[in-house]
Amino acid sequence: MEMITSKDNTRVKNAKKLYKKKNRTNSYLIEGQHLYEEALKSGADFKQIFVTEKFADTPDATLISDDVMKFLSDAETPQGIIAEVILEAATLKPEQLNKLLILENVQDPGNVGTMIRTADAAGFDGVILTAGSADIYSPKVLRTMQGSHLHLPVFQENDAQALYQRLKTQGTTVIATTLSETSVDYRTVSQPEKFALIMGNEGAGITPETSVTADILAHINMPGQAESLNVAVAAGIMIFSLTD
Repeated sequence: MEMITSKDNTRVKNAKKLYKKKNRTNSYLIEGQHLYEEALKSGADFKQIFVTEKFADTPDATLISDDVMKFLSDAETPQGIIAEVILEAATLKPEQLNKLLILENVQDPGNVGTMIRTADAAGFDGVILTAGSADIYSPKVLRTMQGSHLHLPVFQENDAQALYQRLKTQGTTVIATTLSETSVDYRTVSQPEKFALIMGNEGAGITPETSVTADILAHINMPGQAESLNVAVAAGIMIFSLTD
């Protein structure tokens, strides 16, 4: 197997550009053995696979030197395998699904990845990110998701309010987390047959428009002295409360 030893190799340079959202059209990069194996198990299509000698027996892979891997990798300590995965369009629409998590302007990549992974663990049918949320295919989100985006569809919607109205028209109960005079204890919310759970921005929470649009506003009681919960922690509580 011929080895690529130059960082100026066209394939390597073009692949590295995929870390930036503006350069992504129909593929993205995943890094590490676990994510590669998850993609393989899910039946993902690979455009190309770069490996160091440690993974030289990987089928259809291109061998690159350790220096080139360090150049291509986003990790401090590269594992030795990076794959370019072809993006596939979802076969279902959000309004066809029964249990949805919606991330409204959630900006921290770690929070986004953790919430998608939690929704996956709880058996949700899909996740939707509104326009102001973190890039799902950024390296940090991908690392935090641990492959959960391969297990359930993740949609991106530019017009959040139009989405909510569309869901409501199709019989989906829209539940938003917020602390207000009209919000109820989350423990009193029974699981609707079809629902969408909205988690808001880390600092601002849900938008004023969403607080009006939602069918149910719910909050988590905090008997201690902390002023708020991390949004990913709050999402975990809400997600599993709706799947019991």
